[in-house]
Amino acid sequence: MDPQAKARDMLSRRKPGHSLEQGFYTDPEIFQLDMQNIWYRDWLFVTPAVALPKTGSYVTHKVGPYRVVIVKGSDGEIRAFHNTCRHRGSVLCKAQQGQVAKLVCPYHQWTYELDGRLLWARDMGADFDASAHGLGPVHCRVVSGLVYICLAEDAPDFDAYAEMVTPYLDVHELTNAKVAHQSTIIENGNWKLVWENNRECYHCAGNHPSLCRTYPEDPTISGVAADGKFPEKVETHFNRLEAAGAPSRFQLAEGGQYRIARMPLLDGAQSYTMNGKIAVQKRLGRVPFLDAGTLLKFHYPTTWNHFLSDHSITFRVTPISATETEVQTTWLVHKDAVEGVDYDLEKLTEVWTHTNDEDRQVVEDNQQGILSPAYKPGPYSSSHEDGVIQFTDWYCETLGNRIDPVRLAAE
Repeated sequence: MDPQAKARDMLSRRKPGHSLEQGFYTDPEIFQLDMQNIWYRDWLFVTPAVALPKTGSYVTHKVGPYRVVIVKGSDGEIRAFHNTCRHRGSVLCKAQQGQVAKLVCPYHQWTYELDGRLLWARDMGADFDASAHGLGPVHCRVVSGLVYICLAEDAPDFDAYAEMVTPYLDVHELTNAKVAHQSTIIENGNWKLVWENNRECYHCAGNHPSLCRTYPEDPTISGVAADGKFPEKVETHFNRLEAAGAPSRFQLAEGGQYRIARMPLLDGAQSYTMNGKIAVQKRLGRVPFLDAGTLLKFHYPTTWNHFLSDHSITFRVTPISATETEVQTTWLVHKDAVEGVDYDLEKLTEVWTHTNDEDRQVVEDNQQGILSPAYKPGPYSSSHEDGVIQFTDWYCETLGNRIDPVRLAAE
């Protein structure tokens, strides 16, 4: 069966409030549909901008077969290009990150300016037009110190997202940060299982002893009721923070692709640490209270984030195959914070290092169970897994709309 027809057939059988059919988590053809219709078409988070601190700083990223280099120009602008030489296609930058004066192809030394212009190509003849052979651009936007790219020829709107999140993020002053630590792990599970696991804390008590020291499992605090209302404790939290100049109230984009809200931690908890106290004495941002909770932001399909009163954490999701997903975590601290003086790296990172590894295990166990011929979609808890329902609804609606032949014809 044609992959699109297969996906439409599976979507037509979908039971609301239940996990997806096996093929959505295992089938290589469905995985390719995900890549073509979501990952190659939507805005993807790549890196905090402070990972590119100087002129010529670059990071590389791979999404499916696409290789991209993101580089900071001499004008301070961050740009993205296809990481492939316009001569015979060699990869330009092979390292995950680095710093260069120019972008030079290691094969034949074609040399590009940091803005993508071809500067030099040896012995190409008098009729060679260097201006026609600049690097292929990739859409790139920076919002409040976070860098996003889009691989599509025509990128979808980014402004609505930027307008929603900028007031919330600006108080965290991510442009005054530096990378304290970064980890990258491979989870042997489908990218949607990684997201489903992230979008609920139903599993937290049985799997995350470190995180549960500070993060509330109570779905009325960490989630959203069906009527969109929050308990008095959360409303009081919103009002207190907003009165002090830190936007906090829950906002969810139309269509459900992104959300932002500043939610409380457990009573008295200040940060994600084993003792609940702040991890960094030289705090990042101007959040007015130590117990301000965590600013939670997600943007499907690629990132969730936690922004605290002392430091910030970004997470990047990248699918590798139908049953493999990369998760990269970056801890940001104030640019002048000194390790060993203002923070202890182990204390800063241990909660999420533990949590990431625990999440990897539960995702992999979930994937292994779904691979069984005995697997059948099961019901979600409407109180604990409303976030999972929201994610799977977004995914199914997005994929369904984009593979619909009527809509494709209209486009």
